[in-house]
Amino acid sequence: MGEAVRANCTMENVCGALLRELEQIWREIGEKEEDKERMLMEMEMECMKVYRRRVDESGKERARLHQLLASGEAELSTLVSCLGENDIPLKVNKNETSLRVKVSNINILCEKLRAKKEERTRKFTDIRSQIEKIRAEISGNCPSDELVEKEEHDLSLRRLEEYQAQLQYLQREKSERLKKVLQYVDEIHALCSVLGYDFAEVVDGAHPGLYVQNPEKSTNISDKTLDGLSSAVQNLRAEKKTRLQKLRITVENLVKLWELMETSERERAQFTKAASVFGSLDEEIVSPGLLSLETLKKAEAEVDRLKKVKASRMKEIVLKRRLELEEICKSAHIDPDISTAPDKVIALIDSGLVDPSELVANIEEQIEKAKEECQSRKEITDRIIKWVAASDEENWLEEYNQDQNRYSSGKGAHVNLKRAEKARILVAKIPVIVDNLIKKTLAWEQERNKSFIYDGVRLVTLLEEYKLGRLQKEEEKRRYRDQKKLQNLLTDRDLLYNPKPSNRRATNLRKTIGYGPNLNGSGFMTSSFSGRVSAAADSTPELLTPRSYSGHSRMYFSGRSRHLSARQADSMSTFTSVSGSELGSPLLY
Repeated sequence: MGEAVRANCTMENVCGALLRELEQIWREIGEKEEDKERMLMEMEMECMKVYRRRVDESGKERARLHQLLASGEAELSTLVSCLGENDIPLKVNKNETSLRVKVSNINILCEKLRAKKEERTRKFTDIRSQIEKIRAEISGNCPSDELVEKEEHDLSLRRLEEYQAQLQYLQREKSERLKKVLQYVDEIHALCSVLGYDFAEVVDGAHPGLYVQNPEKSTNISDKTLDGLSSAVQNLRAEKKTRLQKLRITVENLVKLWELMETSERERAQFTKAASVFGSLDEEIVSPGLLSLETLKKAEAEVDRLKKVKASRMKEIVLKRRLELEEICKSAHIDPDISTAPDKVIALIDSGLVDPSELVANIEEQIEKAKEECQSRKEITDRIIKWVAASDEENWLEEYNQDQNRYSSGKGAHVNLKRAEKARILVAKIPVIVDNLIKKTLAWEQERNKSFIYDGVRLVTLLEEYKLGRLQKEEEKRRYRDQKKLQNLLTDRDLLYNPKPSNRRATNLRKTIGYGPNLNGSGFMTSSFSGRVSAAADSTPELLTPRSYSGHSRMYFSGRSRHLSARQADSMSTFTSVSGSELGSPLLY
């Protein structure tokens, strides 16, 4: 205000000075008073026009500023309403007196809000485009921007958060759908590989153009696509199951024919991959082309070929299986089933009354039973082997004991001596071995309710006969030792009472006491009887050992009772005569 007053004062001073200078000039010129007044009036009119023009211009400027301020406030109100910025004042500060300042402040605020609106619009556009794109992928339609343009007036944070939540939900749904699509596609790829199908053709059949590489086109994850892929997977699974069942039946027949005809590994090698389905789980069958039509046809053709070859070689196969059965029975010391004897089998095959495959199956069943029988008898047969080995050592020990030169320093004497020591320990265990073997055999028979037959003879009978033979052999040995002692005693007494007898007197004395080449009436043992007893003692072990039953058991048991009765009677008579002679001899008193 002071500056304006000072400016007015200065202007008045300048105007007054100019007016005085003008009046001076007019005086010098000699202007009339009327002209002076007229010119002064004109000057005042011109000043009035200048002021009016300036006032009018200033009024227009003021109006324009008021209009700018009003439009600014209106735009501010719109921006605040659009952005939801409720904390921003819609009116400028009333304390501001200058319109230019007010307009400038409102313009600055509107500029900030316009920039914020642009950023917010960009976010809305991006989110809405993503939402529309995902919706288009789920629905299978083309995306549209109509909803973005329609709702552009509401750019508030609340609305933005709603769209963000909606986008996150759609993204989760898209992720789940994509996961399903990828699972279906992976499974279709695996099934097509196993079945030998064209993967692209199958996928295009489920949904054409599903995986066309086009960056402008969104991935189709609609319900129609998922249903198509699911249907394709179900069809492929059913086809895999059908082919797998068919191939398994074919491979099973193929394996049976291989085993039946003993096909070489080189011939089997070309079907190794197909044979892997036999015994494998459905999920484990993933090898490419394993269930293709080509593999099935090839396997079926091989089965047909082997069936033709089998018809010409069936007799040989049946006889081979029968030989295998006999070998198993021989190892177990049991008799094979006579229903499949070679002569009967050949007669049945030649007659054509029986299918050779049935004969093979029958023999295979007998082989399995024989194997089971062999396994159940294993513990007992192992004990029999030990018993046989111990008996062999016993026989060797007896021969070794009869050798007069066994203690010589010849080559191998110390080896035989060590073996004899071990043999004596083992022979001492034979009764325990036999008793345990009998117990095991009886338990086996009781458990299975049948006799344990060993080479056609019941094993318990064989063991009892063996025990009886051992007892008789021990008794004969004891008797032989007693006879030896008696002979030595008589010889010592003869020398005691007749230190130097003549040959004739000695001969008469032998005849008198019965000590000579034969037994006298008193029952003393003669040299011939001694030789017989020795021979019996030597022959007894070979007669009663388990090896003697191998191949001769039936012949042995046919005359076993008569032989044992004769030996017992002979032994008892000899023992009685010897005992009687010993007790009643006059030389003992």
